[in-house]
Amino acid sequence: MLRSLALLAALVVPGLSVAQAAAGAPRLGTDYEVISPAQPTFGPPGKIEIAEIFSYHCPACAGFQPVFARWKAQQRPDVRVTYVHAAFGAAIDNLARGFFAAEALGATERTHDGMFKAFHIERKIKTGSLDEIADAYAGLGLNRQEMLDTMNSFGVSSRVNRSKQFAQRTGAIGTPTIIVNGKYRVMLTPEGGFEGMLRTLDHVLAMERAAAPARPAAAPAAAPKPAPAR
Repeated sequence: MLRSLALLAALVVPGLSVAQAAAGAPRLGTDYEVISPAQPTFGPPGKIEIAEIFSYHCPACAGFQPVFARWKAQQRPDVRVTYVHAAFGAAIDNLARGFFAAEALGATERTHDGMFKAFHIERKIKTGSLDEIADAYAGLGLNRQEMLDTMNSFGVSSRVNRSKQFAQRTGAIGTPTIIVNGKYRVMLTPEGGFEGMLRTLDHVLAMERAAAPARPAAAPAAAPKPAPAR
């Protein structure tokens, strides 16, 4: 699995300038797939979940993050973006432990970009050990021992296992992959690149909104009762 993800990243990242040339309609079976049967979302129901399955070790994910963050900032209130760190085995599972520990500590917003930088630019994570990951988070302002304790907690172990199950149920085999409301799988392609992936995401999101049951019209307000005659 590590080798397949590395090949995907090597294929996509150098070709981004070429990738933007493909601006045609998203292709079912190439740019996105229908998940059948539909699967439960990773987070709670109530909004349209856009779940990005990613990994801090993935070069394509690091390149996609600022592009996806801009997309996220422009979304309507009916959308919830959920980050799901992949847990495909080996050191990736430790990175997932770090992510879900930071999430449990309410620190994801202030550490997410920093962890990509720590891995790909600063090269602080070489073996993917829990100690290295705790050191990286400590460099981002978190308490190192608290991170180690949280990474080894039952709650984080449960989240890592849930991430594995979510990827299996939705058919995600690489990163980044986006799962829309448990119903669609949006993939990164060499010819589409990041912008093509977002065009596909917009297309699928529009389909999901169109398929949502219409909300019943609100009942008209009751007319005020006339004042009693005197």
